[in-house]
Amino acid sequence: METININGIEYVRKEDAEAMNQIAEKVDGMPFVCIRTYSAGVHFGYLKSRNGKEVELVNAIRVWYWDGACSLSELATNGSTKIENCKYAVTVPHIILTEAIEIIDVTEKAKNQMENAKRWKMRK
Repeated sequence: METININGIEYVRKEDAEAMNQIAEKVDGMPFVCIRTYSAGVHFGYLKSRNGKEVELVNAIRVWYWDGACSLSELATNGSTKIENCKYAVTVPHIILTEAIEIIDVTEKAKNQMENAKRWKMRK
């Protein structure tokens, strides 16, 4: 995506900006979603299946902490304005979560930001 900088403000083409606000592209028919669970926290990933409150995610990222978004809805739609403060765990290839209480579609913009964010790890 091409940008132009005018007086310290970065601009993108209208068509590119509109595309960034579209729901993230499906991979193998699986949508990229945000899952909030009752007791296992928040996870982003590709929704492989759902059976009642049980969801199966592929390439899932656990969100340990977020900043720069007032809610999960904003995080899933706009991403974070303070991505450097967010704590995203490593991507796991597969996870089954029970007690899913919320499923939110994620935009391409938020997905790209999350996938490219620095991963948080415990320091030794």
